[in-house]
Amino acid sequence: MSFRAALVQTRTPATHEAALAHVAPLVLEAAAGGAQLIVTPEGTNVLQKSRELLLPALKRPEDDLVVQGLRDLARELGVWLSIGSALVLREDGQAANRQMLIGPDGAVVATYDKLHMFDVDLPTGETARESEVYTPGDRAVAAQTPFGPLGLTICYDMRFPAVYRALATAGVKVITVPAAFTRPTGEAHWEILLRARAIETGSFILAAAQGGFHEDGRGTWGHSIAIGPWGEILGQLDNDEPGVLLVDIDPALADKARAAIPALKNARAFTGPVA
Repeated sequence: MSFRAALVQTRTPATHEAALAHVAPLVLEAAAGGAQLIVTPEGTNVLQKSRELLLPALKRPEDDLVVQGLRDLARELGVWLSIGSALVLREDGQAANRQMLIGPDGAVVATYDKLHMFDVDLPTGETARESEVYTPGDRAVAAQTPFGPLGLTICYDMRFPAVYRALATAGVKVITVPAAFTRPTGEAHWEILLRARAIETGSFILAAAQGGFHEDGRGTWGHSIAIGPWGEILGQLDNDEPGVLLVDIDPALADKARAAIPALKNARAFTGPVA
């Protein structure tokens, strides 16, 4: 079933109230453009670098102002809405970086907690230690939708091809990659990595991104992008400003790409090298 998707690019503020006021008009714009599936970026509900300020502000999803506001919007608009991620409290009180797929009735259809934590020291001097804030997930997630199964991943996951192969071999043809990519790594790797994940799995990639310089001092790359299963760019925002990218998706093209290059079928188990 062909459908229209929208990638919402945001510059999420440092409070939930401001974040909802920021993202809601963009979701409305996406729906007005005919989108049946709307994907927002990582950290849609709040972005705050300071652990001391962030953790006390986190809520459980059912108490989160942005999550509940977007659930209401999905119901009002009758659309599928992927909250690319909301930074929330888990049931055990730990923090999670969680993607939430909302159905057109406003119900939470599926959730995915980010598997891979961005713990790095960049050459620019920037550092990140997501594992000091969030508890990682332990499973890949494919959600059932009228458009076929939808694979859920988040940002740093794109550097781990095994996740995307697992989703593709499970029958997923469309994969979301919401992100808040740093500017230096975005400039160097964003498009290359996403096109590689699309090509090697014969999948559509929908990567909605944060962009610009945020209230908390971070800079994100923007350049939200949709990629087809042959690695072709279906659409891309060429900037880091808030906005909406609309693309039409025909999942049958994933079957065509996988038939032409049957890498998923041709893979073989092997024994690793001995150091």
